[in-house]
Order: sequence, then C-alpha cells, then structure tokens
Amino acid sequence: MAARKKKTAKKKAAKASRGKKVANLNVVVGSKVKEAIKSHGVRCSGELVEALNGHVLGILSGAVARCKANNRGTVRPQDL
Repeated sequence: MAARKKKTAKKKAAKASRGKKVANLNVVVGSKVKEAIKSHGVRCSGELVEALNGHVLGILSGAVARCKANNRGTVRPQDL
C-alpha cells in the first residue's frame, strides 16, 4: 500500500490592525529613553517609559483633534 501524504492547511496572513487600538501602542523607544536618562547620571524607574508613552499619546491625540477641528487631513507641528 502506498502511504498518503497529508495535506497541509494554508495559513492565512494576519491582517494589520488599523486605527482604533491606541491603548497598547508604543510610540516611545524605551532603550533610548533609558539611555538619555542615564547620560545625565541618574537612574530610570521601570514605569517611566510607560508613563512617558502615555503622555506622548495624549499629546498626539490632542494634535489630531486640533487638525480635524481645522478641517485638515495632515497633522502639523503647530497642532502640538
């Protein structure tokens, strides 16, 4: 008897999520933040990067709101 080959199922590519999931988005590079803090001769708390990331996301959210309020589709430096 001839052995049958198993058919392998094709894996579907994961779709890239767009837009709505901002809570888990990291916009700050932790290693660079820690490097900058260390260059001043002080230590960095473990929660600092997460807190800084939250502040940056808040700033960006405000910039997007200002951009939309001005009927533009491009966030500009003055929106910050």
